[in-house]
Amino acid sequence: MLDDRKIKVLHAIINSYIVSAEPIGSRTISKQYDLGVSSATIRNEMSDLEDLGYLNKPHSSAGRVPSDKAYRLYVDELLKIEKPKIDLRKKDEIKKKLARDSREIEQLIQNSAKVLSAITSYTALAISPQLKTSRLKHIQLIPIDSLEILMVMVSDSGIVKNSIFRLDKSIPENQITIISNFLNEKLKGLSIEEISNEIDSGIFKEIYEFKNIIDHIVPIINQSMEDLDSIDLYADGVTKIFNFPEYKDLDKAKSFISFIEDKDLVLDILMNNSLSQDIEITIGNENLYEPIKDCSLITATYRLEGKTIGRIGVIGPTRMDYYRAINTLKLFSANLTEIMDMLIGR
Repeated sequence: MLDDRKIKVLHAIINSYIVSAEPIGSRTISKQYDLGVSSATIRNEMSDLEDLGYLNKPHSSAGRVPSDKAYRLYVDELLKIEKPKIDLRKKDEIKKKLARDSREIEQLIQNSAKVLSAITSYTALAISPQLKTSRLKHIQLIPIDSLEILMVMVSDSGIVKNSIFRLDKSIPENQITIISNFLNEKLKGLSIEEISNEIDSGIFKEIYEFKNIIDHIVPIINQSMEDLDSIDLYADGVTKIFNFPEYKDLDKAKSFISFIEDKDLVLDILMNNSLSQDIEITIGNENLYEPIKDCSLITATYRLEGKTIGRIGVIGPTRMDYYRAINTLKLFSANLTEIMDMLIGR
């Protein structure tokens, strides 16, 4: 365990490096921070921190930069001293931005990635809710013309699925209403799995006289239920990585962008994070994939009716402003949870 002076010196180096992206020397620390010790003492402390693996000395530079080990200590220990607090005024500002044009949960999650990237200047990632327990709230068939019908399905989690199908022959509108009412009577309140079981059990035998339209509806209901169970990834601000000096190397930046554009890989790292942890931080070499081993990923959970259902986060160079990013994600987590509960309760 480091003593207080070494922690203060390391804290100062990390804060300076976050701002400058340049190797930090002892004179810089002594000028910018009142640590109550000489530049020589700071230099000795920095040497010790290097020997302990907390600092690295780049080639052709007299200064030092924090290691992944330093950032991990910074996140796990130093931030406990100044635990991020929720700024209620800023929370309300973010909530207004998130709620704007967010009439459905999918829109809300997509909008949240956009707003989060704009606020933090990092690449933002968000996964749509994991809604395996989602239940059907309403289903309705709406005639478009004599042969085309619009089917609208609404889940209790706010997801809306619209599908248009074409009949072989025209059916009177009153019969379509009868089928619509029957579907609501039999399927409303059921989960995805329960709806599949009901369909497999042959509930439509009760209205066999409408076989023509039922044959069209069943595959669409099944597909819509599968869509509710699928997970989408939203990314925003991907090219913002070019704004950081660490990514002046074009090949390195392209490698990062290619990784973020690979939905399966990104979902893998987000889904592997524990949904039981409100905030998770993966730093540098802690990341499994090579293109992001110079990055840190910070994610936060969001909830629906008290149950954790998804994640939102930012990814950027290890030299990121952890305090600000964590605080911002806490605000987003709280706001997403509140807005989702409002959407469901509407």
